[in-house]
Amino acid sequence: METAFVLLSCDLGSESDVIQELKHIESVKETDETFGAYDIVAKIENSKKEKLKEIINWNIRKIDHVRSTLTLVSTQ
Repeated sequence: METAFVLLSCDLGSESDVIQELKHIESVKETDETFGAYDIVAKIENSKKEKLKEIINWNIRKIDHVRSTLTLVSTQ
């Protein structure tokens, strides 16, 4: 199983809406609101690394109010 953690920066006050959208994406396994440079961290799992890339680029980054993302791909 391939795993990635996506750190999201959102428009102020939109964190709850973004988390609700993330929960509708099948490969998103966990979401947490955070304090600091990023507002949300999402754990994504899929059997194929290429599918992770597609989910991040075509689903997560297209969510309204997401300003930027940083993706960390797990090596385990």
